[in-house]
Amino acid sequence: MSNNEMKGNDEIFSKVLRAGRRTYFFDVRSTRAGDYYLTITESKKFTNDDGSFHYKKHKIYLYKEDFEGFSEILNEMTAYILDEKGEEVISERHQSDYVKEEDKEPVLEGKSAKAFTDVSFDDI
Repeated sequence: MSNNEMKGNDEIFSKVLRAGRRTYFFDVRSTRAGDYYLTITESKKFTNDDGSFHYKKHKIYLYKEDFEGFSEILNEMTAYILDEKGEEVISERHQSDYVKEEDKEPVLEGKSAKAFTDVSFDDI
C-alpha cells in the first residue's frame, strides 16, 4: 500500500487565492479508492477586541460527476453579476479613504490638473 493510500484524503494539488481578509484554498484530494475530488475552502480572519484573532472556515466538496454542472452554473452566475453590476466592488465605497475613479483628479507629471487650470487673469 502506498503512502498516499494509507493516509486517505491527501492533497494532490493546491492553489491559494488571497482576497483581503478572505483566503480561498483549492485542493485536489484523493479518496480511499484513489479517485480525485476538489475541496474549496474559504477562510476568513476575524480580530478579537484584545487583538487576538481567529479564522472561520467554510468548505465545499466537489466531485467529478458534478464538475460540469457546477462550472456551468458558476460561469452563468458570475456573468450575470458582472453584466448587472459591472466590475466595481461596491463594498469598497464604504471604506473611509474611498474615492470613486471618475471623481479622482487627474495628475500630470506630479502636478494636479487644478494647478494648470487655476489661472488668474491678473497674471496675464
